[in-house]
Order: sequence, then C-alpha cells, then structure tokens
Amino acid sequence: MKKVLNFEQAARLIQPGSRIMIGGFLAVGSPHGIIGKLVELGTGDLTVIANDTGFPDRGIGRLVVNRQVSKVIASHIGTNPPTGEQMNAGELAVQLIPQGTLAEQIRAAGAGLGGVLTPTGIGTVAQEGNEVLTVDGKQYILATPLFADVAIIKAHRADRRGNLAYRRSARNFNPLQAMAATLVLAEVEEIVETGEIDPDQVVTPGIFVDYLVKEDA
Repeated sequence: MKKVLNFEQAARLIQPGSRIMIGGFLAVGSPHGIIGKLVELGTGDLTVIANDTGFPDRGIGRLVVNRQVSKVIASHIGTNPPTGEQMNAGELAVQLIPQGTLAEQIRAAGAGLGGVLTPTGIGTVAQEGNEVLTVDGKQYILATPLFADVAIIKAHRADRRGNLAYRRSARNFNPLQAMAATLVLAEVEEIVETGEIDPDQVVTPGIFVDYLVKEDA
C-alpha cells in the first residue's frame, strides 16, 4: 500500500536545487496543491521540466513569478510573460525544445533508451548543442533522455497500490513523467480500494508511484 501525504508533506520532500518534472498542459492536469505549497515554502533554485510555464496565477507560472525557478526546460513560455521577462533579464535560463521531442526525451528516460533521433529542429536553434547523426542520407538530432529528481504529477483516481487513472486531457504529460524521475508524487482527487479501478483504465501502474498526495490526508 502506498503512503498518503498531504500537500505540505509532499512539498517538503522537494529540496532546493532539485530538478523536477511537473505535469500539465497550460495548467490543465497540473498538481496545483503541491505547487501551491512549494510557493508557500519558497523552495528555490529549481530546474523545471514541463510542457510550458502555465500562467502568472496558475500552474508552474506561480513558481516562476515567485522567482523559485532557476532554469526551465519546456516547449513554450508565451502564456506566462514573467518567464520571458526573467529570461531576457538574464535571471532565468530557458531551454526551448519542440513539444514532440520533449515528450520523446522524457519517454526515452523512462523506457531506458539512449535517446531518440528526430529531424525536427535541424538547421534551427533547436539543433544547437546537440549531436547530429546521418541515417540513410538524412540528418537527425540525437535528443538524449531527460531525467528528474522528482516528478509531481496529477491524476484523477488512485487505488491503494498507487495505480493511476486520468481524466480526459489531464492525461497529457503526467504518465510520461511518472516513468522518468527518481521520486514520484502523485496528487489525486480520489483514493479507492485496490481492485475498484478497472485495469483497462489504469494508465500509470503503481510501481512508478512513490507517494499518493491528497489535500485532506
């Protein structure tokens, strides 16, 4: 059975300077409870790996606005203007990666692969700093795996063994990130007894989850 933590207990497991993955797509499917406690605690110098940086008042954007993030690895930052402002001021490092490539790099980490070959970004800034390989006369960027110290993800339901089911588009990056971090904290809306979730609905097996997180734990 997985131990159940409240938001503060979970947030305190994340140390300053950690490399963390945060689930969500424009704050949809993000673990807002854990993010909120991180903001309250002021845990800083974080490297955040995510699809985007949310909005100034929602999702990952709250951490950026509070200047708790030192580096962002994401696909876009346009919906949270403070991210761009801090980047232009030299206060925040930002690495932009095409969305599909980012997802595949996270998946490669979880699957134990050495990386993926992609033609996306050849001849652009996305190529900078990456090895380029030629296969059958075509050039590909070698996109290496992306790992994290901690992944904080959001699911709809969990059973006592940590098996997770997601709701609609909140599934987004969460399942991939659950496979690519040393410590996985799953914020859930409901915890049910083992066997109550149809196995066909389980997307993330409990073996990938270290702790379940619920507001009233």
